[in-house]
Amino acid sequence: MAMAALRREGRRFAPLISPRPITAVRSSPIVPTHEDEAPIGVRYISTQVVRNRMKSVKNIQKITKAMKMVAASKLRAIQTKAENSRGLWQPFTALLGDLPSVDVKKNVVVTISSDKGLCGGINSTSVKISKGIYKLNSGPEKETKYVILGEKAKAQLIRDSKKDIELIITELQKNPLSYTQVSVLADEILKNVEYDALRIVFNKFHSVVSFVPTVSTVLSPEIVERESESGGKLGELDSYEVEGGETKGEILQNLAEFQFSCVMFNAVLENACSEQGARMSAMDSSSRNAGDMLDRLTLTYNRTRQASITTELIEIISGASALEG
Repeated sequence: MAMAALRREGRRFAPLISPRPITAVRSSPIVPTHEDEAPIGVRYISTQVVRNRMKSVKNIQKITKAMKMVAASKLRAIQTKAENSRGLWQPFTALLGDLPSVDVKKNVVVTISSDKGLCGGINSTSVKISKGIYKLNSGPEKETKYVILGEKAKAQLIRDSKKDIELIITELQKNPLSYTQVSVLADEILKNVEYDALRIVFNKFHSVVSFVPTVSTVLSPEIVERESESGGKLGELDSYEVEGGETKGEILQNLAEFQFSCVMFNAVLENACSEQGARMSAMDSSSRNAGDMLDRLTLTYNRTRQASITTELIEIISGASALEG
């Protein structure tokens, strides 16, 4: 009788005591099973996020260190070629001159850049100087065109100067650079453009952390003859003995073409050295930044883990105290 009355009273008060089924309620100290891992507390999720972030930063640091080593290896291979190529164009400068301020009607700006990024601001610098030269040599009776070497200069100049681009050459460093390869490119440029002055924009290599934006000017034979008194030692050309019966104009034509190929060869090598040096510096900075970020993430992870352990200890002690009370 008493048990029957108790069951009746329990059924009558059950809606007021527990509006939900009792099986849906779980106390926090119970460890969840494998099937219930999703609704774990926020503290566990935060430590997992930090661990994933630390793993990503470590992987990025490994990549940047490897890229720095590859850039250093390539730099050593190119630097010797670049230093040896400087002796090719210097005699031409002494004989024909390098006159960047010469005023001519047809200008061609040859912008040399890299095909790949992650090398600092060397490509942006070359593009800015090229645009500045374009503005300086623009006028109602003047014509200025671009010849672009490299994907990075192409991507920047094609946006606002597409109609002024005469020729685009990419993947220049796909094979090891040689004078034969560059002379073929120089011949291709001379065949496709008409010029009074070729202005070659590149980055001259000084050291791993230093490069200087440089402009070399190659004049056409007619302009060289006109400007002979303003730069080189063209007047002394008549004192040399010429074999083969060539005229002065033919000699100047050959010298101008050979000068352009030599200057191009040196400019491409100098820019390649600057690219690898800038990439080494950029990857070194990235590796150090990744190390600093990893230190901060490790500190955050340790603090979060310690906070979760402390919280669990407080819950255990509170539960034990409640049972004893």
